[in-house]
Amino acid sequence: MNTLAHKPLAQAAAMAPAALEPAQYLTFMLGSEVFAISILQVKEIIEYHNLTEVPMMPPSVRGVINLRGAVVPVVDPQARFGRASSPVGKKTCFVIVEVQADEDRHVIGVIVDAVNEVLDIAATEIEPPPSFGARLRADFLTGMAKVGGRFVILLDVDQVLRLDEVGSHEQPRADAAEPAVA
Repeated sequence: MNTLAHKPLAQAAAMAPAALEPAQYLTFMLGSEVFAISILQVKEIIEYHNLTEVPMMPPSVRGVINLRGAVVPVVDPQARFGRASSPVGKKTCFVIVEVQADEDRHVIGVIVDAVNEVLDIAATEIEPPPSFGARLRADFLTGMAKVGGRFVILLDVDQVLRLDEVGSHEQPRADAAEPAVA
């Protein structure tokens, strides 16, 4: 009976090193903040070009691109977060990600201001998302990591890019860009 009681502990101990292995995250800039998403969801990174606007789309859906013959919608996370979109600059690019929606997987482009690097972040370095004070919805976050003296916001890209939600709670871009009244 003693061996049966220790067997689950031995299994948990054997699995613990895998859980402590660092995971890789692609870090990128949105405005002045550093964000990251799991590298496992990133298909590729391409330079900003040939974005075709589509009429009657919500503000966060900036348009579509042709990616080797496939039409890929492009989402602006700044608009999704209720913020003003960043101007397109020299380092602006599309991060092409694959997201899970029910049983389906979808390829979506995400506009970012600049791609930084791929970082190994150990699970022990990730704190849970703050319960208050965050300027993002809590369900958009998987956690916060401190890397090189800066906080990196870890996004749950499946939540941020939920197709059934994109555009459903958004204000027009003009409203998002207006300064707050003090």
